[in-house]
Amino acid sequence: MKNGMLRAMIAGLVGAALAGSASAQKSGGVLRVYHNDNPPTASLHEEVTIATLMPFMAAFNNLIMYDQASKRIADDTIVPDLAESWSWSADNKVLTFKLRDGVRWHDGKPFTSADVKCTWDMVIGKRESGWRKNPRKEWYANLNEVTVDGPNQVAFHLGRPQPSFLGFLAAGFSAVYPCHVPAREMRSKPIGTGPFKVKAFRPNQSISLERNTDYWKKGRPYLDGIEWTMVPNRATRVLAFSAGQFDLTYAQDITVRLLADIKDRAPKAVCELAQYNIQVQLLVNGSIAPFDDPRLKRAMMLTIDRKAFIDVLSEGQYRVGGVMQAPPEGIWGVGPEQLADIPGFTGDIAKNRDMARKIMAELGYGPDKMLKIKVVARNLASHREPTTLFIDQMRQIFIDAEMEPIESAIWYNRLLRKDYNVAVNTGGSALDDPDVMFYEAYACGSERNYTNYCDKDMQKRFDEQSSTLDPVKRKALVQRIDRDLQAQGARPSIVHLRSNTCWHDYVRGVTMPVNSHYTNWRFEDVWLDK
Repeated sequence: MKNGMLRAMIAGLVGAALAGSASAQKSGGVLRVYHNDNPPTASLHEEVTIATLMPFMAAFNNLIMYDQASKRIADDTIVPDLAESWSWSADNKVLTFKLRDGVRWHDGKPFTSADVKCTWDMVIGKRESGWRKNPRKEWYANLNEVTVDGPNQVAFHLGRPQPSFLGFLAAGFSAVYPCHVPAREMRSKPIGTGPFKVKAFRPNQSISLERNTDYWKKGRPYLDGIEWTMVPNRATRVLAFSAGQFDLTYAQDITVRLLADIKDRAPKAVCELAQYNIQVQLLVNGSIAPFDDPRLKRAMMLTIDRKAFIDVLSEGQYRVGGVMQAPPEGIWGVGPEQLADIPGFTGDIAKNRDMARKIMAELGYGPDKMLKIKVVARNLASHREPTTLFIDQMRQIFIDAEMEPIESAIWYNRLLRKDYNVAVNTGGSALDDPDVMFYEAYACGSERNYTNYCDKDMQKRFDEQSSTLDPVKRKALVQRIDRDLQAQGARPSIVHLRSNTCWHDYVRGVTMPVNSHYTNWRFEDVWLDK
C-alpha cells in the first residue's frame, strides 16, 4: 500500500472515531484570543512570523498537514488535508497527490489542481505572484516543476531525492492559494478553503474570523468565530486573560516568571511550557567596517554569558544549542557538550572575556576608546529583554551599545535589506528541519540569510545531507554542519527559548506540540465547554 494511502486510511479511522464521540463536543461560541502585535499582512506565503500565521492559518488548507492533535511535529504525524492520498515514484523524485473533490473557496469558486500548480509556480518563480516577499523560495530550490493530470491530481517533480520535501508541504505556512485572487487582497482579506473566513482585519486593532458554513470537512469547525484583539502591553494582556476577558493567550507569550501570576489569578488555567523552535541569535553585518573584521565578532562571541541569559530570562528553562532546535525536544540538534570547544559556548566566562578584551585592544579599543554601536531589536518585550542583557555584557569588552527598537511591521524588512550593523534577533523558522534551517539562514543569496553568509563548500554539505535517505547518516551530517556553522560564527545561537501558552479550562481541543508553534493553529477541532 502506498504510504500516503495508508496515512489517509489511518486518518479516516481516527476521524470516524471522533465523529462517533461528537456528542462530547459543543458547537457555537466565539473564541477570544489576544495578540501581542500587529501582523504585517495576512498573506502566509509572504510572511515569516507567527504574528501572521497564528490568526490566519485557520482560513486555509494545505495539501497535507501535521496532525493537529499530535504533541510532536514529525514525518509520521503528517495526515491528509486537501489531498486524500499521496505516493512517491520509485526513484523518490516525483510526489503525486490525489485531491479531494467538491472543495470550494470561500468565494464559492471550485478548488482544483490548477490552484495547487499556480501556488507553487509562484513560490518557485515560474509565475508572476505580485508578492512583495517570497521567504520560502529556498525551500523549493529542488522543485523543477508541478504538473497536473485532470482537476484532481497533481505531481511535484524534484531534481533529486529530498526526504524533507513532504514536511515542507505540511508546514503551517504552506497554504494552497486561489489562482483567481490578487496578491493585494490576500494581504488584507485572504480567500481560502479553511474552516474560518476572514471577516475583518483591522491593523493595530483586531482580526475577526467567522465560521465557514460550507467547509468541506463536515461538522467542523465547532466555533462560530474567533476574535483577535491586539494588546501591545504584556502586563495588560496577562491581566485581561487572568480576568477572563480572553480565552487563549498568544503562542508562547507567558514566560516562566509570568506563569506564577497567571496561576495566582486564574488557578484553573491550563498552561503548557514548550520549546518552539525560536532562538536568540547574534547577527553581525560583516559588509560594513569595523564589523568586516572577523576578530570583532569573535570578541563578541567570547563575551556572551549564556548561563546568565538562561538564569535571568527563564529561571533555568532556556536551552543551549546550535542552528537546529536544542535537544531533547529537537531531534536534529546539538547540545552544549558538542559545542564545548566553540568560543563563548562553555568555559570560564572571566577568561573568555580576558581573551575578548585582548582582541579589542588589538583593534584599537579600550576603556578610553569605546566602540559605539546601535543594536537593533524588534520592539517586543520578548526581543528587548535579551537585547538589554546582550548590551550589558558587551560593555565588559569596551563596546558601548545602544538599543534601537524596530516596530514589527518593518522589522523583517530591515533584516532583509541588511539595514543594520548588529542585531539581536529572536526568531526561528517554520520547521525544525535541516533543509529549512540551513537553506533559509545560510544559503548564498537566500532571502532570509540576514548576514550575507556565503560558503560554497558548506552549501555542498547542505546538499549532501538534504539528499541522504538514511536518517541516521543524515543526522550525523546535520550535526557536524551545525557545529561547524557555530564555530564559524555565521549566525551564532545564544539560547533556545521555552515559554508557556495558556488557555482557560473550558477551552477544549487545543494541542501544543513540544517542538513547534508554527503548525497547530487550524482551530477546526477547538470548542468551548461552557
